Amino acid sequence: MHPPHCKETNIKTLFRLFLLLIPLTSFSQSSEFIKDSTTNYIEIIGFGGTSSRTPFWLQANQYGIVPKNSPSGSVRAQLEKVWTLDQKNIWRVGGGVEAAGNYTEQKSNVLFPQIYGTIRFKNWELFAGRKKQFVSIADSTIGMGSYAWSGNALPIPKISIGTRGFVSLPFTKGWVSFNGFYSDGMFENSRPVTSDLKFHQKMLYLRLGKATSRVKLYGGFNHQVQWGGKSSFNTVDDQMPKGLSNYINAVIGKAHSNNPSIHDSTGRVGNHLGSVDIGLEFETYGSTILIYRQNLYEDGSLIWLSNIRDGLNGVSIHRKNSYGANFEITRFVLEFLYTKSQGGEVADWSLPTRHRGKDDYFNNGQVRDGWAYYDRTIGTPFIPPSSDTKWKWPQYANFMTSNNRVSVLHLGLNGTLFQKITWTSKLSYSSNSGTYNAPFEDNPTQFSGLVTFQSRLNVLGGISLKGSFAADIGDLYPKNYGFSLGLRKDFNL
Repeated sequence: MHPPHCKETNIKTLFRLFLLLIPLTSFSQSSEFIKDSTTNYIEIIGFGGTSSRTPFWLQANQYGIVPKNSPSGSVRAQLEKVWTLDQKNIWRVGGGVEAAGNYTEQKSNVLFPQIYGTIRFKNWELFAGRKKQFVSIADSTIGMGSYAWSGNALPIPKISIGTRGFVSLPFTKGWVSFNGFYSDGMFENSRPVTSDLKFHQKMLYLRLGKATSRVKLYGGFNHQVQWGGKSSFNTVDDQMPKGLSNYINAVIGKAHSNNPSIHDSTGRVGNHLGSVDIGLEFETYGSTILIYRQNLYEDGSLIWLSNIRDGLNGVSIHRKNSYGANFEITRFVLEFLYTKSQGGEVADWSLPTRHRGKDDYFNNGQVRDGWAYYDRTIGTPFIPPSSDTKWKWPQYANFMTSNNRVSVLHLGLNGTLFQKITWTSKLSYSSNSGTYNAPFEDNPTQFSGLVTFQSRLNVLGGISLKGSFAADIGDLYPKNYGFSLGLRKDFNL
């Protein structure tokens, strides 16, 4: 995203609404009490293939723990525990640690995709650390991942306060509920361009309809900001705006005329991005059907609907019942992502706001290392870092991504085989146009596919055997066939 020049956005109004909701609901019990659940496991897994690069769907949306290089091996473990502090189970405390030790021919490392402590009150939670979260309205299981926050990178360490699922608003008898959080954190200091970069994130979603209603309507937004760090691009003395007043400007999406840099005094403070989402859910006797749309924003184009063609569209069908057949499909997801509009190819700031385009998703004039964390795209993995495609396609200046104008058709399937084997497939076909400033020749296409099988073995008290086969065929990545094979033991503390 290049410097945005819209003074105010609807984010400010929505944020105020979220703050008003907190005192209204803090002392009211939701009609849908979210039970505490923990995951404890030990796993060993290996990866191999015909190329030195791990295939796309073996590493994408894995919270950044699968090495990009192949062959590789990994040992993983997770411990989580929640303790109840009172007889009514209103107050609880807990925490979790997940670690992954990876080995490749190039290097070995240990990653912590989760390490956090939590305090919970009814359906509210305050936590600090790294914790996996799903943001926005979409299928969180076998979809391609949400636009702004896909689970493709390690979770960013932060302090967060918010709800755990949807909480009913008072006096609505469960017909109106909301789900949201407010958080702040820090990026890594080993970034290529920026340092001391701060992170702000919030979301707010409303639901019309009870949890038991046959039809439910969803709507809301998520908002992410990179701000307050140091950068040698478009700054004065390498310092991006910092301090309490500029933190407030970053939170509400506002420029500040007292900032010395023209970038910050005419555009919003920090690098802003996110999506405004809607969804419609139907409950039938045999299935749950969710239809959703994510509308993208970075430079304010969405306010004028100039980039309305861009977005993530999806339908998810989950079958509730199993009929004991040897082959069954239990979940179906079909999605289409389009980001090629970006409000048009003109970025002339002397024009009226509604004509400004070239949003340059996940790139920014100050935060040149962009919407990434430890060289992994935080948002959709189909907008990859330039390091992923540099084998063939030149880097777009020194920005984070060289390919943010894409269209992707994705099919996800999940089911059972012979009633004992669980299988999953992800099949994606993309057209890639590079960026407006550095377009790719001939719009290279790419197919990436994955098929996974998992079965439980009656040894050691029950362990899971999991194997995957993946392929990359096309012009964006090197042609590649790969596999993974692993054993996992789940247990209770």
